[in-house]
Amino acid sequence: AQVVESGGGLVQVGESLRLSCTVSVFGLNFGRTPMGWFRQVPGKEREKVACIGFSGTSTYLDSLKDRFRVDRDNAKNTLYLQMNNLQPEDTAMYYCAAWRGDGPWYQCRSEDFGYWGQGTQVTVSS
Repeated sequence: AQVVESGGGLVQVGESLRLSCTVSVFGLNFGRTPMGWFRQVPGKEREKVACIGFSGTSTYLDSLKDRFRVDRDNAKNTLYLQMNNLQPEDTAMYYCAAWRGDGPWYQCRSEDFGYWGQGTQVTVSS
């Protein structure tokens, strides 16, 4: 199983980043699987960023929905997260994961997702 996040980095306040997540998991039909982005800061619990169904319906952490956008390219088995107007509080390790089928995907709870990648670090400097 391979879930690989990329696109993180060090940016200044107000800049943008686009994260990517490529998925290659035996037995997982990416095009029919809801996916999610989550983030975690050391010492804190992992929190949802955004989740997206296989048809493109999406849900966000309320505080992020005006700045972040999740989308997917099912032909490329790739999930994306466009992050605009980044702020220092967005600094975290960002992970993508696939819905395991437990619980409604649109609640975007990390415990309902699996096949976690190694993450990509986003650091926003003021």
